[in-house]
Amino acid sequence: MREHPCYNKEAHTKFARMHVPVAPKCNIQCNYCNRKYDCSNESRPGVTSEVLSPEEAVGKIRIVKEKIPYLKVIGIAGPGDPLANEETFRTLELVRGEFPELTLCVSTNGLALPENAQRLYDLGVRFLTVTMNASDPSVGESVYGSVRWKGKIYTGKEGAEILLKNQLEGVRMCVDLGMMVKINIVMIPGINDEHIPELVKKVKSLGVYIVNILPLIPVDGTKFSGRRAPTPEERKKLMDRCELDVRMMRHCKQCRADAVGLLGEDRSPEFARMGSCQAACGPSAENSMPSLMRIEEDGPVRMAVATSDGENIDSGFGNASRFDVYSVSNGKAEFIRTVDIDTSGQVSGGSHKEHIENTAALLNDCSVIIVKEIGPMPSGLLAERGKTVRISSGEIGKGTFGTD
Repeated sequence: MREHPCYNKEAHTKFARMHVPVAPKCNIQCNYCNRKYDCSNESRPGVTSEVLSPEEAVGKIRIVKEKIPYLKVIGIAGPGDPLANEETFRTLELVRGEFPELTLCVSTNGLALPENAQRLYDLGVRFLTVTMNASDPSVGESVYGSVRWKGKIYTGKEGAEILLKNQLEGVRMCVDLGMMVKINIVMIPGINDEHIPELVKKVKSLGVYIVNILPLIPVDGTKFSGRRAPTPEERKKLMDRCELDVRMMRHCKQCRADAVGLLGEDRSPEFARMGSCQAACGPSAENSMPSLMRIEEDGPVRMAVATSDGENIDSGFGNASRFDVYSVSNGKAEFIRTVDIDTSGQVSGGSHKEHIENTAALLNDCSVIIVKEIGPMPSGLLAERGKTVRISSGEIGKGTFGTD
């Protein structure tokens, strides 16, 4: 704990943390959350410039660790909920194996915590953050739009009850295991602000170590976009009141899901899109984003590359106007066809989802999709269809396909 910047105020100016964005899927919808993808000007939870595979995350850690020797903590905080993504557990396994000296930390909404508490502990996680915004379902139903639990979607008070029950049980289990638990609470004026002291007393009774009261960030596209954030004075007054019961975290910076560096000095843009290089090339790779993407497969493999000119990997999955399809076999890549994508229509909300589904359908015969960037929704959709997504950029060359 001496070196964890979130649990120890003195540590946050000396030791760095790194969030690896390997978990795009989420199992609840909060009324304040819009997980925008590749929003480089925003610093808030749920925002990232890329989603990495577990192997890419480890590759990126190699790079960051060389550049930031005071890196001490590896956290998984989204951009969705880590426990709703199997990639979280694979990442923890890989990081623990290669970097046993680094502290592992996970942030979750707690819905899937009871079934995963022991698993997290066995993988070496000793620090856990659970975001809880109510200890009364009648308050929680105003905060959460929906809860996906055991294949069904619950809304209103019923959904809030399921979430709260699992949060309380999960926190208790993790404390009993010996994990240091932090509770994040989003302060929403007019919704849960008067209720927060009661919530703090409840989590104190479970044995949590510290509580972090965060101010609401009104975000466009959410139900709470029109609500005001609490003033600094209102938040301080509430923290002062709650600190009579439990320790308060007062130095939080509401970090992105891909944050890197000291708290308050995010260096994530410096390391953007570097993970695929290290995952493909190993520890000796250059510390810059390569144009090569090595993918090892047995037998003929059909790959689609997002490109605007046929020469460079320069487009995201959702905004690509063209994919070039290649067949790769025995060290050779053969051009098959160009797939033109209609990008003239409206691509937001339901139309955006339809656009993504149509694009995926056009590439259905391809098992590997190579793009410059991709959002959580299309990434999840492609994963469900059994596609492998690789993030790369630069010139399309033989190395793009893992050939000589």
